Amino acid sequence: MKRTSILNQYKGICSDILSEMTTKLRKSFKTLFMETLILYMVIPGRINFLQLGRYGRSCEQRFRQNFSKDFDWLEFNLKLSDKVLTGKRKAIAVDPSFISKSGKVTPWIGYFWSGCAGTTKRGLEILGVGLIDIDTKDCISLQAVQTPDTKTLENRDATLIDWYLLVLNSMKDELVKASSYVVADAYFAKNNFVTGLQQMNFELISRLRDDAALFYPTLEKPSGKKGRPRIYDGRIDFNNLDTSRVQKISSDNNQGELYALVAYCKSLKQNISLVIWYSKDRKTHKLYFSTDQTMSGKDVIEYYRTRFQIEFCFRDAKGFTGLTQSQARDVAKLSFNFNASLTSVNLAKAVAKERKIPFSIASHKTMMHNAFLLERFIRVSGIRPNRRLNAKLVKELIEFAAIAA
Repeated sequence: MKRTSILNQYKGICSDILSEMTTKLRKSFKTLFMETLILYMVIPGRINFLQLGRYGRSCEQRFRQNFSKDFDWLEFNLKLSDKVLTGKRKAIAVDPSFISKSGKVTPWIGYFWSGCAGTTKRGLEILGVGLIDIDTKDCISLQAVQTPDTKTLENRDATLIDWYLLVLNSMKDELVKASSYVVADAYFAKNNFVTGLQQMNFELISRLRDDAALFYPTLEKPSGKKGRPRIYDGRIDFNNLDTSRVQKISSDNNQGELYALVAYCKSLKQNISLVIWYSKDRKTHKLYFSTDQTMSGKDVIEYYRTRFQIEFCFRDAKGFTGLTQSQARDVAKLSFNFNASLTSVNLAKAVAKERKIPFSIASHKTMMHNAFLLERFIRVSGIRPNRRLNAKLVKELIEFAAIAA
């Protein structure tokens, strides 16, 4: 098919990035790797080893063997992000995701929090690390790491927060080049997590509990007398803000009021850049913050709101590229499946960017499936059609059933 076909375009982007990587890879692995990522976008039903063997040119056993190999997903996706994320403001997004799974011998299976169910459920959990673009409101998944179960963590004398910090610490040299900000939900607004991040030269942007103890920083200058200098003046009353200490920021969605100030957080034991959101009726409020005191209130709220883009990566991978469908019973093979599923979505975004079309994972998968079948029919029939004369027909067949932008 022509170089401009969607299959070759997908393969071409993947090949270009593999050639730029510092890790040396065998040609046979590169070929299988590209085939695997294409199959994740082509297979219409469940994506497992059996299906990969049915649709691919390699046998099922070859896929099983290669899924146990190490691959630098972080480097691959960071290079891919340069093609997709074109904005200037970026941040590292961190978010755990529940993976529905059963079985007695599945490694690290246990009880984890499921946001969709609103309770803990038996299954697996992955910690997703992504790079978000604040200006273009987009996200690229960088790497997913499986979380050990409670018993394994206890044997290592570690907590979930310790594990999350360990994962980020293993990637810090590469991540800090992309951004010095980490964006995470309210669960991560803990002193030990913030301290761990700051030791890695990261700043956290997150949300506090609505009843968090916050204080106005003192306006008094150090007296020079013995004793600890005064840190704060009084506790912030959210029902009666001191207007002389806050700055009102304009809200784009016009669904409430935003106020910014520097405040002392008792739980984090430091001053933070705080943004208070009030509903129109002033009955409810939300607290957003950054440990970088110099960060503007507008940036704090925009960075945090863009965090939800990593949730869309999980949604697309779970719904279309088999994030939860691997039948492997090995940590390495499960890890390969998690990252291949998320990376195939990243590549789809890169193709949409090159074609200058709106990204829709449903449409993209439909077109990839149609192009794959068309190529298979032509190859099996032995006919060599005139692509120039039949370009319109080929385009119609590939885009058949795709959702209109």
